Amino acid sequence: MEKSKRRQQLAVSLLLGLWLPSCLTQTTPSHATTATPTPAPSPSPSPSPQPLPEKLKVRLAGYPRKHNEGRIELFYKGEWGTICDDDFSISNANVLCRHLGFVSATGWTHSAKYGKGQGKIWLDNVMCNGGEKSIEFCKSRGWGNSDCTHEEDAGVVCKDERIPGFVDSNVIDAHIEESKVEEVRLRPVVAMAKKKTPVTEGVVEVKHKDGWAQICDLGWTIKNTRVVCGMLGFPHERKVNKNFYKRLKKRAAEKVSRSKVNVAAGGRLYLERQKSNFLVHSVACTGTEVHLALCPLEINKPNSTMSCDGGMPAVISCMPGPLFMQNSIMKKKLKTSSTVRLKGGAKLGEGRVEVLKNNEWGTVCDDRWSLQSASVVCRELGFGSAKEALTGARMGQGMGPIYMNEVKCLGQERSIWNCPFKNISSEDCQHTEDAAVRCNVPYMGLENSIRIVGGRSTYEGRVEVQVGSKWGTVCSTGWTTKEAMVVCRQLGLGYSMHAITETWYWDSGNVTEMVMSGVKCTGSEMSLSQCQHHKTVSCQKAAAKFAAGVICSETASDLILNAPLVQQTVYIEDRPLHMLYCAAEEDCLSKSAAKANWPYGHRRLLRFSSQIHNIGRADFKPKAGRHSWVWHACHGHYHSMDIFTHYDLLSANGTKVAEGHKASFCLEDSDCQEGVSKRYECANFGDQGITVGCWDSYRHDIDCQWIDITDVKPGNYIMQVVINPNFEVAESDFTNNAMKCNCKYDGHRVWLHNCHTGDAFSEEAERRFEKYPGQLNNQIS
Repeated sequence: MEKSKRRQQLAVSLLLGLWLPSCLTQTTPSHATTATPTPAPSPSPSPSPQPLPEKLKVRLAGYPRKHNEGRIELFYKGEWGTICDDDFSISNANVLCRHLGFVSATGWTHSAKYGKGQGKIWLDNVMCNGGEKSIEFCKSRGWGNSDCTHEEDAGVVCKDERIPGFVDSNVIDAHIEESKVEEVRLRPVVAMAKKKTPVTEGVVEVKHKDGWAQICDLGWTIKNTRVVCGMLGFPHERKVNKNFYKRLKKRAAEKVSRSKVNVAAGGRLYLERQKSNFLVHSVACTGTEVHLALCPLEINKPNSTMSCDGGMPAVISCMPGPLFMQNSIMKKKLKTSSTVRLKGGAKLGEGRVEVLKNNEWGTVCDDRWSLQSASVVCRELGFGSAKEALTGARMGQGMGPIYMNEVKCLGQERSIWNCPFKNISSEDCQHTEDAAVRCNVPYMGLENSIRIVGGRSTYEGRVEVQVGSKWGTVCSTGWTTKEAMVVCRQLGLGYSMHAITETWYWDSGNVTEMVMSGVKCTGSEMSLSQCQHHKTVSCQKAAAKFAAGVICSETASDLILNAPLVQQTVYIEDRPLHMLYCAAEEDCLSKSAAKANWPYGHRRLLRFSSQIHNIGRADFKPKAGRHSWVWHACHGHYHSMDIFTHYDLLSANGTKVAEGHKASFCLEDSDCQEGVSKRYECANFGDQGITVGCWDSYRHDIDCQWIDITDVKPGNYIMQVVINPNFEVAESDFTNNAMKCNCKYDGHRVWLHNCHTGDAFSEEAERRFEKYPGQLNNQIS
């Protein structure tokens, strides 16, 4: 956030209307610089390189490769470099694979099998015992001391099994030489453009040392514009009226004697100094690059006086995606893809990639996943190019089918469906290999109108918002996880773990006035101001101690029900009342059961098994602490949540015909994926929760695992199961918490059909589901 503030402060100072501001000149006497050459390393070998003060960054690179193999690259002294294959061994590979989050190595490669790297060869003659925590603790010749070439770059092949709980999954990002282009921005020139967010047209400027410099537009093409627009979060480029800017430059040149010139044209520009120092020349992008530094270009050398004779500063215009459009008419015209979506991401423009096929959503396997393929997805969804292509289910695992493998986009395709890919079988990929993306999104400055204060860390505190020029608190009446989610997203702090309604224990500071109340969000908004709220502040508890607060987290759980299992296990049981005393005590029967002639008679129960998976990136834990759990003597366990799941039978118009019982279970790991260990169990007052990669199973034959349909007449219904219905515990995605099935009951038998989670079908398929006529006899109609 600090970086964004500094960027905005710089932008504000420059947006005062400077056409060619003096701050564009370099802060050093030279016009531009190249990377300072590093001194030659000492030839004398050392037993081991000095351990680094920060955690060493390691990544897998090269092509072709799978997500668990590749050329090893290390980030040291601000630069990525490779390892020479001299003396390399499986012990070295084991250390590196564990560093990357894999349990071990299955092999290693030599002679640049995954292609030759660039830049430094950081380590040579590396010899590990195999038990070291990081490669930096192994013996070697020392950092930068090598007699190898990149033809000897070493690689590793890791066992395709993650270390449980490991968070630093392999990230594919651009290999940027920071000495070339560190950062890019658009400086608006027209006065009206300065007031709009995001900035879509202006002079292209590149950050260099402590200032900003310009690019000569000689030879500039629309392909270059596409790359810069993508970096800035825009999916499309537009032609710019170059003559307009040439005329402005000419006017400034005619009035060179004055330091500042007011041009009272329609543009109302303030121009300064027509002579510029240009840092970058001869840019020649192909249009598929994800960063300007990846394009062929020339950087001014030290003490160079190269000018841009016959040219001017490069000016571009970008087309924002619908989410960032100010013009509502244009927003309607511009539609994003309806066959691709992102799920499970904390921030806008990031998430697991899911694609629609045959009206059902599925995931993409990460084999051969690249920045080019990720960029096609990002642009298709109305964002810019990809900042990162993520592998190894970094944004959580999907549950449905896996449709694509080895996607090989070139970068100019309009949709991921236009790229070459392989259809896959279950043997090829698992959901532990789901691909994800982080897209470049336009800078909106939304984080500048909200803050959280008083907490123990930057991730928690009382919420304060800016209304006009005034800062104030938010009323906590009706403040829920959904509103808190929007706050955390707006601040770039991930997900909301808790929505706090009393903040007296956080330092109130000087701000005591309440400026917002009645806030009601859907949970998907970009900022709190986009949510519904009172026009005039009205709060029952207006004292500062009742101001709304949040606790944010980078990761969250995500619960989802195994829908096919429900469909496979459903049946009807007529259960005698004398066997239902415990269930009645837990309110698991419909109201009419209270009037029954206990212990005689029976209740008709719709029974089924349920399996609740945690596919998120954090364990699901009950909100209540252990001290407040309730012991249930009849069933012999503690209940950690009053309401965990609703089971309902609905009529076609959505009316409940069988009262959904409020199930309050103990939460535990019944079983887990291979390689994941159980952490939670209910026995002996144990910890309760569901680990990532595990599931909590409720067999059809346990108490309360039913809907009481004693009073239900034969007919067609919708069966619905909702997990965490009151959003008591934060999740990365609430849209998959509900599961629905078409249900046919003939008075004696029951059939379920089309069981699916709430977000698994397309809109069209969901509409068809709602109109489903049921079954005639045993035939689906």
